[in-house]
Amino acid sequence: MIVPSTVPLRTRVAVGGALIGAFMAILNIQVVNTSLPDIQGGIGTGLDNGGWISTAYLVGEITVIPLSGWLSEVFSLRRYLIGSTVMFLLFSVACGLATNFPEMVTLRAIQGFSGGVLIPLALMCVITLLPEHVRPIGFAGSALSATFAPAIGPSIGGLITDVYGWRYIFFLNLVPGAVMLSALIWGLAPAPMQLKKFAKGDWLGIVSMGLGLGTLQVVLEEGNKDDWFGSSFITRLSIISAVSLSLFLFQELRPGNKAPLLNLRLFARRNFALSSICNTLLGFVLYAAVYLIPIYLAEAHGYGARQTGMVMAWIGLPQLLIIPFMPYLMRLFDSRRLLLTGFILFAISSFMNMHLGPDDSGPQLLIPNIIRAVGQALVFPPITQIVTAGIPFRDAGSASSLFNMLRNLGGAIGIAVVQTFVTNREKFHSAIIMPHISLLNPATRQRLGLLQHYFATRGMVAPQSARHAAILALGRSVQAQSFYLAYGDAFAMLGTGMVAASAVALFLHKPSGRAAPGAH
Repeated sequence: MIVPSTVPLRTRVAVGGALIGAFMAILNIQVVNTSLPDIQGGIGTGLDNGGWISTAYLVGEITVIPLSGWLSEVFSLRRYLIGSTVMFLLFSVACGLATNFPEMVTLRAIQGFSGGVLIPLALMCVITLLPEHVRPIGFAGSALSATFAPAIGPSIGGLITDVYGWRYIFFLNLVPGAVMLSALIWGLAPAPMQLKKFAKGDWLGIVSMGLGLGTLQVVLEEGNKDDWFGSSFITRLSIISAVSLSLFLFQELRPGNKAPLLNLRLFARRNFALSSICNTLLGFVLYAAVYLIPIYLAEAHGYGARQTGMVMAWIGLPQLLIIPFMPYLMRLFDSRRLLLTGFILFAISSFMNMHLGPDDSGPQLLIPNIIRAVGQALVFPPITQIVTAGIPFRDAGSASSLFNMLRNLGGAIGIAVVQTFVTNREKFHSAIIMPHISLLNPATRQRLGLLQHYFATRGMVAPQSARHAAILALGRSVQAQSFYLAYGDAFAMLGTGMVAASAVALFLHKPSGRAAPGAH
């Protein structure tokens, strides 16, 4: 991707630095998730508590994303982005030096709060700093952070943890962070702060939004583990989230609010509203798939972190070849057609994994993963162009915050739904299969006889012991079959989600019209 020379070098460097930041922030989530078992052992906490290491980061991230546009106006884009980058790097190092569970969770929350800034402000830099005819190149760079980072995260996390230890996955941020910081310091133009906006901020909206999104993220992350509304903790947080978000919507949309935190009236724009629905569904399917594939490979085929990373890499690597050509393709073809093609390919790749079995491991996922990679590469730059087309500069912060927040929220919902869905579908298929496993059934008796003979020839001389082992083996076989069917159902659900996104995309208007200057 070559940015035209008509764009000043400093602008190009600044946008490039901002995009590196978004890539780092998203990569950090997947890298840490891959290495979670090692981190849990290193700080001496159990599996249940260990989940809070990821949850804390995500709570901080989703809380700050909607605030980023407003805070960049208060402190200036340059100060806020550079300050957040410094904080992200400092707390990355602090996480790598953490020695206990409470310390790690606290540091991860602050790391997420500072790192979450880097995601929406990267897109904001693309919208506000690049001329309209150059923005597709910036959108392509943004696509690499949104889709390539989650795909290669397991590979990088597994490799670094195996070779150097889990602490180095946090220190890893220092190298690209130094490049990013230098680019931002040199490339972004100074601007005055507007501290009066801080005093006059929409504080009711800020507090209600932060409380609502933070508690919702915890509910989504911890709900399946705690049996959802069977847990009083999850029930209370759900009520707090519902009340807080309702208050936030009322506050932002009431006529008397002259300076809302987010301009929710952007949803009155047809393309912004429809693209936001597509974007939420995309986040749902994208992050659910990134969660589902490693779990399936680990549980069904015993894959380790590095093996899983090699499988996932084939979702990321083809995008490196395709995304650089997306600005050219977006000039040749209608963005809506590219978007629709990407959704259809993504759906096809998911439906290809519907019929999983004991022989379907990494090599069998290669072709679906490559198709998914092509689909993702075709989706992100067009959807970003469509959602931002015609947005006034004064609303660039709101547009970027809402766009990224909805994708992340869709991803959190997707992972939560998939976790519960797989658990319930496994129980369902097991309940369907078990009635057919009866000692009155000749096929069952024959299978048990073969298994009993197998164990008898391998040292279990006592018939009762061999018989017991045969019954246990048959039970495991039923459980494995239920497991494969449940994961196949989950991939079918993801494919259906992409079909729904395709249906919504059919109603998009062709993006046209230049963004109004507004207040820039």
